[in-house]
Amino acid sequence: QVQLQESGPGLVKPSQTLSLTCTVSGVSITARPTTWSWIRQPPGKGLEWMGHIVYDGNTAYSPSLKSRTSISRDTSKNQFSLQLRSVTPEDTAVYYCARDQAWKFDYWGRGNQVTVSS
Repeated sequence: QVQLQESGPGLVKPSQTLSLTCTVSGVSITARPTTWSWIRQPPGKGLEWMGHIVYDGNTAYSPSLKSRTSISRDTSKNQFSLQLRSVTPEDTAVYYCARDQAWKFDYWGRGNQVTVSS
């Protein structure tokens, strides 16, 4: 069974870098043709796709976040990670990792609440 689990801090100060890791079990993140996404949901708003990393290591990002976002992976640990730089309070959200099969998100982590505040 495929499972995803986010981990990372719950509080980040403005201007710092938010770093989250998603640990995947039940399937290799290098298995074709899977893609692994980061998605967030700010309070009172809808889901926002942030970016993904493909089974071959290629990445793609939301145009609105591209300048501040990096997604990487550690295949030895079957993990992929998100870095969001220069955060502001508007980046406060629940951050999810999910498996992406042709833009169908079929497996999700439980979410990691991140608050940006001094």
